[in-house]
Amino acid sequence: MARKSGRNAVGKTYAGARLRRLREERRLSQAELARVLAISPSYLNQMEHDSRPLTVPVLLRLTEAFGIDPGFFSERDTSRLLADLRDALSDEVAAGRVTGSDLADLASRVPAVATLLVDLGRRNQRLTERLTETADGRGPETPAQPRSAHEEIREFFYRRQNYLHDIDLAAEELSAGIGIRPGDVLGALAARLADRHGVRLASDSAQHLHRFDPQARVLHLSARLRPGQQAFRMATQLALLEHEDEISALASEDFAPDAPAWPLARIGIANHFAAALILPYRRFHQTAEEFRYDIERLTDHFGLGYETVCHRLSTLQRPRLRGVPFSFVRVDRAGNMSKRQSATAFHFSRAGGTCPLWNVYESFAAPGRIHVQVAAMPDGQRYLWTARAVTRHRGGWGEPGKTFAIGLGCEIRHASRLVYSDGLDLTNAGAAVPIGMGCRLCTRTDCPQRAVPPLDRPLAVDENSSTFVPYPVAGERPQPG
Repeated sequence: MARKSGRNAVGKTYAGARLRRLREERRLSQAELARVLAISPSYLNQMEHDSRPLTVPVLLRLTEAFGIDPGFFSERDTSRLLADLRDALSDEVAAGRVTGSDLADLASRVPAVATLLVDLGRRNQRLTERLTETADGRGPETPAQPRSAHEEIREFFYRRQNYLHDIDLAAEELSAGIGIRPGDVLGALAARLADRHGVRLASDSAQHLHRFDPQARVLHLSARLRPGQQAFRMATQLALLEHEDEISALASEDFAPDAPAWPLARIGIANHFAAALILPYRRFHQTAEEFRYDIERLTDHFGLGYETVCHRLSTLQRPRLRGVPFSFVRVDRAGNMSKRQSATAFHFSRAGGTCPLWNVYESFAAPGRIHVQVAAMPDGQRYLWTARAVTRHRGGWGEPGKTFAIGLGCEIRHASRLVYSDGLDLTNAGAAVPIGMGCRLCTRTDCPQRAVPPLDRPLAVDENSSTFVPYPVAGERPQPG
């Protein structure tokens, strides 16, 4: 009897699809991988076809040889892909043409095909939306466009677990070479820009936060930038000056140079370099572990902003020196997610807003204070989330500013490494706040906060009664109003 990939049977893990994908990504033949794992090619072939389970010795050799997290082979690895399938194929789910178990089987057994269906489904959704706008006179009669360049950049970093190994190593090496230390970051960066590249700094009172003039070799920095922000802009410019070829080559792995996403990828890669330059991996990782990931202590120690430190924490995925795998989000009051990066399988909402029960929204009520929440997703996976609202102003009285909630979360199995878990009952699953990835796709039918009906469940509509749950589902016992 065939066993499904990624499922456990009597404590045994069958992960043929993921093992095959890992081998193909590394461009190895079965014979080559078998030699690395010290097993026979026939035995590897049986594991790839789920005829044999993935054993602990083989898993340990894979971890050692390729620096992957053992969670790569767990069922959690498909949770985000499954959520994306439900999103992209929502019409088919609602119509009953496919079921949740169909999607779970697809995501687990053939993830490459599932990913292709996600792309096709989203393209179909955008086409439908564009045709509707055209019919209503709200949009031009132009073909539907592919997903936005910014969405493609998010996927670029997600596929790499929000960590760029070669870029991170190069930045750490440069950091050591020019002597970057807390308290003297600006001086070291300014000296490198001047001595190596003939770039001088100038204050800029215009709209730009920074502006580089390559002809005059002048880097203009806004006078309103704090020292940490100035350092980040300087480090980003240094990345583009010293590692342009490497940055372009990495961006070209996913995008053609004439694609809209290509320059955005270069900026994103340069920003990763900048963070790794002013917060070099080994030193930052060691300090984060020592401080138990206390974000405010880290901001004080390194003299950088809250968002910068949180984003750097989400990138600590160097093989054999991993930090806590975090998900990082930046959300505004309306639920718009302007940044989302993840080294975990946390499934972010792409449409229809995020969950109102998530503590990132609670943080807007008390800016400056860190809010902590143990949250449970519909699949039972629990996370520890920290959230804090940050506000930015241009500086003048009456000038508009912008406020965001910065969220940083990890799976509950890592929570004890964080200072924010102190005093919390991490063993009691019932104490977790039940959240979802957004009302449109959430499978929780008993949520009183739900804003739209569930996709694939018929409603119990009764003109003679009402319930506390706004969208009671047929066949389930309603809660009294």
